[in-house]
Amino acid sequence: MKKIIYIFLFIGFMGWSSCTDDLDQYPNTETTSKDVYANAENYKAVLAKLYVSFVTTGQEKGGGNPDLSSNMGQDYMRCFFNLQECGTDEVASTWLEGDKVTDLTYLSWDANDPWVSDMYYRIFYNIALCNEFLRNAKDESIAHFTESEQANIRLYRAEARFIRALAYYHALDLFRNMPFVTENDPVGTYIPPRYTATQIFEFIESELTDIEEALPNRTECEYGRTSKGAAYALLAKMYLNAEVYTNKKYYTECITYCNYAIAEGYTLEAEYQKLFNADNHKRTNEIIFTLPVDASHTVSWGSTTYIICGAVSNTSDYQVPADYGVVSGWGMFRVRGDIPDLFDAEDGRGMFFTEGQTKDLEVLDNQSNGYFVEKWTNLTDDGNAASNTVDGGANTDFPLFRLADVYLMLAEAVVRGGTGATSTDALGYVNLLRERAYGDDYETKGKESLANMNLDFFIEERARELYWEGTRRTDLIRFGQFTTNAYTWQWKGGVKNGTAVDNKYNIYPIPETDLTANPNLYNEDY
Repeated sequence: MKKIIYIFLFIGFMGWSSCTDDLDQYPNTETTSKDVYANAENYKAVLAKLYVSFVTTGQEKGGGNPDLSSNMGQDYMRCFFNLQECGTDEVASTWLEGDKVTDLTYLSWDANDPWVSDMYYRIFYNIALCNEFLRNAKDESIAHFTESEQANIRLYRAEARFIRALAYYHALDLFRNMPFVTENDPVGTYIPPRYTATQIFEFIESELTDIEEALPNRTECEYGRTSKGAAYALLAKMYLNAEVYTNKKYYTECITYCNYAIAEGYTLEAEYQKLFNADNHKRTNEIIFTLPVDASHTVSWGSTTYIICGAVSNTSDYQVPADYGVVSGWGMFRVRGDIPDLFDAEDGRGMFFTEGQTKDLEVLDNQSNGYFVEKWTNLTDDGNAASNTVDGGANTDFPLFRLADVYLMLAEAVVRGGTGATSTDALGYVNLLRERAYGDDYETKGKESLANMNLDFFIEERARELYWEGTRRTDLIRFGQFTTNAYTWQWKGGVKNGTAVDNKYNIYPIPETDLTANPNLYNEDY
């Protein structure tokens, strides 16, 4: 059975001094913050809540006793997947109106979009939990515990700071300028100031560099928790995209932290698809940081359940749900026709179900238009279903950072002019991925040369390696392709052959509800 750290102790989190009532949420419990933090052993249980808040929506199985009552009830990672993928060439939604993703799909949302709002409030709910934990984990607050207990809580404190930095990074990437609050701000009627993207970038950078020595090495880290490698990977990702956020180039810094992550001793998993099956908790050789999903302990109808069940048809005469370890398909989404064209026949990463399906999408929400993606499954290594997806959802973890992404980030940063690695180094890392992808056909079909190492190659190779892993929107923006006519894909902007859209869609708007409540906030283009 999968080893996870999520032991539930439900606590009253009293910590988000929100600028709106929507964020000022309290669970139904008589337990207070003072009661919880009176015992040192409870700190780990609270830490577990910080981790699990990325994949669940409440305190009970399947989201019962919800954390937030002000949104559609979707979990953090379901929101994240939709905001990062729905508007790109990687996802074609079948249930446009039913799932309220029409505006995400056509790049036409506004400040009242329900998915944008849910993502925003999920991010700041998670930040609120971290802030409350950190308020109660200061040295003066834990001084009465034993030395051993204090040492444990200091480690938990570093992990909480990482989790908060991760949430703030997602806020930076999605919203840019935003309200900012930490554990040092007062609780009550405090109205957070508006921080610019550069200020948020600098805060995340300082947090991650400050905690990296406090975090354990890869081999010392309990599964599902934060190691040094996770901090390095997050810094590398932020530095790679820094020019988008701050108008300053940090490609050398990106290479530095990619090198740090690689030096932790990660290695590529031999079989690509095993990174996305129900036994992927065994892939700690490549997966640097994961969000555990467990059909018994952290049941989620979002996260990987959404991805796996959503990618299986509920109308096909050809596709068999059991082949993916699910009881029945949801028929939620497929891939747009542009992505399969990126793969050679010999590239094993191109995992698409094609029988009875057209490659191109004449009608975007017609379930027979577009290939289904077979990359993610709820199957164990021996091919058995890991869980009853109707009762408990999927059992597949979500790998948020993995070594393959680090290799591609380093190589791209070299091509963009960063120092600290050579072109030969970059090519070597790329070809490790290509060798895994092409297998016996690597030498004749898959091996790349320095002549092909340009930016056009990298935006395509990242799609081949990382599709449906929540990176595509960020990548397209970095390459200047998300809103412009530099690259158009099927149904971009609501047009069959694709069209450019307003550049304001590179950034999601702060919801109207928060703008109304906090006079410090505003959207520049909406």
